[in-house]
Amino acid sequence: MKKQQVGFVCFGEINTPFERLQIKHDQALKTLAALDCELLDAGIVIDDPGYETADAALAKLEGAPLSCLIVCVAGWVPTHAVIRVTDPLRHVPMLLWGLCGWYENGRLITTADQAGTSAIRPAFEALGYTFKFVYSIVEKPAPLDKISAFIAACRARTALRSARIGTMGYRDMLLYGTQFEGNSMRGQIGIEVEPFEMLEMVQNLEKLDAEKVREGIRFVKENWVFKRPCDDSVIEKGVRYALAVGMKIEERGYEAVSLIDVDGMKKLLGFPPAMVFMLLEHYYGVQTIPENDIMGAATQLILKYLSGQTIPYLEYYEFFEDSMIAGVPDFVPKAATLGDVTVLPAAFGLLNASLLNVSQVKTGYVTCARLVYLGGKYKMHVYTGRGETPMPWNEFGWDDPAPQLPSLRIFPDSCTVEAFAQNVCSQHVLVAYGDYAEALRDFCKIMDIELVM
Repeated sequence: MKKQQVGFVCFGEINTPFERLQIKHDQALKTLAALDCELLDAGIVIDDPGYETADAALAKLEGAPLSCLIVCVAGWVPTHAVIRVTDPLRHVPMLLWGLCGWYENGRLITTADQAGTSAIRPAFEALGYTFKFVYSIVEKPAPLDKISAFIAACRARTALRSARIGTMGYRDMLLYGTQFEGNSMRGQIGIEVEPFEMLEMVQNLEKLDAEKVREGIRFVKENWVFKRPCDDSVIEKGVRYALAVGMKIEERGYEAVSLIDVDGMKKLLGFPPAMVFMLLEHYYGVQTIPENDIMGAATQLILKYLSGQTIPYLEYYEFFEDSMIAGVPDFVPKAATLGDVTVLPAAFGLLNASLLNVSQVKTGYVTCARLVYLGGKYKMHVYTGRGETPMPWNEFGWDDPAPQLPSLRIFPDSCTVEAFAQNVCSQHVLVAYGDYAEALRDFCKIMDIELVM
């Protein structure tokens, strides 16, 4: 992903020795160099009567494709000098960062950084800016985690404005929670959702390169572990469907894809699409989720831009007093797989040509999230916890010996299971490895999404 451009401007009072402001400016930039972004330094602004420094800084920042602006306060500064720079950039999310003093000869020396931020923060709020306030503490590490989370949230906001989700079909199984409202999805969230017909995939089968199909079959046989022999015709069919959908991905530039599953691939083509989803991720690097789950795909993209990961979906199966079992009845992406990609030819219900992914899911600390649209407003349900390998279990309906589906037992630590259960908003949940709660909090504030934790 291309590095985002982040603006940086440092403020101080005209009566503070400029040399000291320069030292604090340089130290702040050195600290920020550890972050994954391209910094555009607009220099130091003081409250000079003619606004020469403010206008010079604004000239450097205006017109740049900034995802956010760091307003760094190195000491007391009258707020009007700050507003001179920031108000023309009010459309850009801002991080208000107050620096701090230092100890010298046993005494605390300060340039009154938090006097500056204490005056600026309420002014930003009154003016309707989208911003986050953080501050440094003497002889403590800079609040890089909070700064990094905000920058990641701004990166996600920017990236979503050019994102596309492709959905083959719509509203599989006539589900309610997988639907979306197109105008607000584009206008508020930024994502363009493009439905296409299953017929397009079927027509593309006639245009496939035979050598690519053979290469795909070789890849599956050489890289996946089969727990039982599988007929080559099943593998070939899965490869062909994946390449046919892939033509649409390349044509339209989709970053996430969902397919009509039960009412489409299974019912009309007699082919469960688990293998197709696995190959789509391998070939095209897209986020994948079944059942025309547009809201799930949108959540995947948000988490992808925050974390840089391929985001698996899981489905809730059981709740316990301290945990929940979440698994998938079909596939898990390679990035979330512990060990080999393992598949099993298996029968379920009326389907006797199913290639099921039975890989183990990677364990670890997880952030679980789901975007929903309720009552004309977007909400994001978020919780964090430990993802562990669950006890032996299986879904009723599989031929014996029934396979254990890819799954996690999630022990939430940001809420109780009871509190989770009263806020859960879908059977599908999206999972990122690591703690992204702060970034999601920032993202929701920036995007005017109600955060539910």
